Amino acid sequence: MQITFYGHASLGIKIADINILVDPFISANPKASEINIEQLEADFILVTHAHQDHILDVEAIAKRTSAVIVSNFEIATYFDKLGLENHPMNHGGQWEFEFGTVKYVNAIHTSSFPDGSYGGQPGGFVIEGEHKNIYIAGDTALTMDMKLIPLHTKLDLAILPIGDNFTMGIDDAIIASDFVACDKVLGYHFDTFGYIEIDHETAKRKFFDKDKDLMLLEIGESIEL
Repeated sequence: MQITFYGHASLGIKIADINILVDPFISANPKASEINIEQLEADFILVTHAHQDHILDVEAIAKRTSAVIVSNFEIATYFDKLGLENHPMNHGGQWEFEFGTVKYVNAIHTSSFPDGSYGGQPGGFVIEGEHKNIYIAGDTALTMDMKLIPLHTKLDLAILPIGDNFTMGIDDAIIASDFVACDKVLGYHFDTFGYIEIDHETAKRKFFDKDKDLMLLEIGESIEL
């Protein structure tokens, strides 16, 4: 399993020969100006919630690639009306896709489309594929529901928001890694704009002091699990 960071909360996940994008917000992110969405491959696009900084490039990429959009019922219905392939889910449900199993789990946040219309309840994803298991938290506060995840899945990586202000910050993310029983963390949702800028060295040190590994990737950088 290969995971690529495209800035903000945007990820690329490659499982075998399947390409998955998560929350593509790239074309309007000046920090990701070197990433060309016209060159991104996608068989599936996973969307955690409806805010613009998570759905901006979904339509353009899905139209070009015919990717299947996987999200909550309201978001899937929104893109269905645009004629795009989709797979609706809701909290606690899971589905066996060709690349592995996806479970849609709780997140505490808000969710509305850029026009203010209802975007359903926000969520995160637990993905089990290619003998590796990851948790993509989405935008969320620290929540006790995270403790449910290790009851059914032993994680190899937790992808957690760390920018604070709109989501949990570093200190809560450390607690979240305890809740999900995973000490290997990829941080995201940070530095895109002033409200969520962080001190990288302080963040890494705080995780290190708790015997945890926080990875902060450069935009376009990948890791292998």
